[in-house]
Amino acid sequence: MAAVSLDFLTEQLAVADQLRAGRDSMLQPQDLPGRYGRVVAALDHVLAAIGCEAVVGGGWAVWRHGFVGRVTQDIDVVLPAARVEEFLRAASVSGFQVLPQQHGRWPKLLHRDTDTNVDLRPEGQRPGVPARLAPTTIPAPRTLGAAGTNLRYMHFAGLIELKIAAGRARDTSDVIELVRVNEDRIDEVREHLAAVHADYAATFDQLVEQARQQTDH
Repeated sequence: MAAVSLDFLTEQLAVADQLRAGRDSMLQPQDLPGRYGRVVAALDHVLAAIGCEAVVGGGWAVWRHGFVGRVTQDIDVVLPAARVEEFLRAASVSGFQVLPQQHGRWPKLLHRDTDTNVDLRPEGQRPGVPARLAPTTIPAPRTLGAAGTNLRYMHFAGLIELKIAAGRARDTSDVIELVRVNEDRIDEVREHLAAVHADYAATFDQLVEQARQQTDH
């Protein structure tokens, strides 16, 4: 990851300005500005080479679904379980370095040209922290909105599902902010979560209440 230098901060401010200006037209990951768009193009190349579908989650999906202040440095990608090893092999000869994988951690890539990390989220893995793993696993990319070999953002309800499953403070805060700007989609998300796991729906209801209290103040 880039060092926190003046050049790095200047770049991040420039990206933030581009994202604000292009919010209504940057509808797909391929529209992201600067180095992020270049990484997406490189990922699309790998996906096309092996005929694989995938979706973008994490901070960029949070930004796309309305939390416009959320700018991240990494790109999170959900891959089908059976294609991870093939994807890593193809990526390693297509401009990416496969980083050493720590025990219990998911695969991570470095895009050499831009020094940008790509965090892989394999289907079937269990989100959460070691002391509190989620009761469900990461869904297949297709059920999250993948289609074809070009990256797409995961759909809104799936993003909320994975954020609640992860359960970190940052994820909780993302859900609250997303609820505040997507009030009209609360029922849709609750219905989705109730079909996945009752605990997720209960947690979501609590976060909706927190979001409304913050809005009232």
